Amino acid sequence: MFSQSEKYAVNIGLEIHVQLSTQSKTFSADSAAFGREPNTRVNVISLGHPGTLPKLNSKVVEYAVLLGLATKSGIARNFSFARKNYFYTDLPKGYQISQDKEPVCLGGFIRIVDEEGKRKDIRLTRIHMEEDAGKSIHDQDPEFSKIDLNRAGVPLLEIVSEPEISSPLEAYHYVSEVRRLVRHLGISDGNMEEGSLRCDANVSIRLKDAVQLGTRTEIKNLNSINFVKKAIIKEMKRQEELIESGAAVMRQTLGYNSTTDELYLLRSKEEAHDYRYFPEPDLPRFVIGEEYIQNIKKQMAVLPWEWQDRFSGEMGLSGYDAALLAEEKDLAQFFSEITALTPHIKAAANWMIGPVRSLLNERKCSLSELGIKPSQIARLVEMTQNGTVNLNVAQQQILPILLSGVKDDPYEIAVEHQWLKESDTEKIRSALLEILARFPDKAEDYRKGKKNLAGLFMGELMKKTGGKADPKVAMEILNAIVSEKKEER
Repeated sequence: MFSQSEKYAVNIGLEIHVQLSTQSKTFSADSAAFGREPNTRVNVISLGHPGTLPKLNSKVVEYAVLLGLATKSGIARNFSFARKNYFYTDLPKGYQISQDKEPVCLGGFIRIVDEEGKRKDIRLTRIHMEEDAGKSIHDQDPEFSKIDLNRAGVPLLEIVSEPEISSPLEAYHYVSEVRRLVRHLGISDGNMEEGSLRCDANVSIRLKDAVQLGTRTEIKNLNSINFVKKAIIKEMKRQEELIESGAAVMRQTLGYNSTTDELYLLRSKEEAHDYRYFPEPDLPRFVIGEEYIQNIKKQMAVLPWEWQDRFSGEMGLSGYDAALLAEEKDLAQFFSEITALTPHIKAAANWMIGPVRSLLNERKCSLSELGIKPSQIARLVEMTQNGTVNLNVAQQQILPILLSGVKDDPYEIAVEHQWLKESDTEKIRSALLEILARFPDKAEDYRKGKKNLAGLFMGELMKKTGGKADPKVAMEILNAIVSEKKEER
């Protein structure tokens, strides 16, 4: 477990690159699809051939404005693009089209919530549009690196935070919240394993009573939320050891090896002037009208923290349950529709967090692909809460039939298969007496106070009755039998 230094404070700023879910690239008609054969999604524009001209994909602007509205950023009415000049083999043009002095969004914040429900707004510096570079592959040939340019030109939004993140755990929550937000907005799948969301972390430490920030270093291309946290912890310890030994922290760009949990030097950190930014001569200035912004605002879905507030505030769920239900937009919407049909909020939440999420993970599918309706889950909740069927029967027997599509009414399924809860006290009593007779030693231990044995007797009862016995009635009868035996003695 990492324990933050009592002597030093840390300032962390994150730069998150969000790959947008557009059909084509930022400035060309190439497909932006992931997972195709290397170098098959390229054309003369993305390859940087002389004489080719970029044309801005309007969907990129729309998604940028949508994210800006969601983060309460200021939307620029005029913006421009700039050339960011540097040479790497995965950048065919020798420069990247990005934004410099006039980004599309300025300011705003990302709200994070910790495990205790405490909130903090992390201010944003800016959100800007740019194109991605290609991908260098170093593990397929012992002598040479290979280049896949399918990703070159794919649209990115870079979200730059202020250095207000004050712990590795806050950084973890921040990246988690950004990923959740872009998924809710439908602008990115946020899949870090596929590179749809990548993070650079700027880290500096200072004495806790110091006002001036320390020298910062940058850790590049972190592709896992856990790696973000681990790399920051590693760098904090490294900087503290340097300062304690009397050495200076140098401005550097570092890489993180997740296998060995080690940092390594990439290069001395570039300054902005090293990139020789200048206005992109092949693209004009762009103007965003108020009507355009208002039309996008009308299309905005409920934001994740708004769902979370609704679930924990209006519905009274715990912060943990509310966060799980607000994790995915479809899950939040589905749960909201269930609760419009039943007053049993906590029971409905348990269904969504338990069996429904398990099925989604097991089948690796969406709710729409799962084939279950909110009304069906609501009916199952009602049936288990009013004593019509046992919870185990509902989850393990009725739910699979609903998923198969053979029947769509949970109650009809329960009637057809004779799964309605058995409340006949004489039948339950007779069954329990038979079970106790089969386990005389256990029955005696239960009479003496080993109440955990009730699970054994209830399990045997459910086997004998096909899961139909009413557990509440059965427990009352079991305790009554035990009391009778005690009195007989």
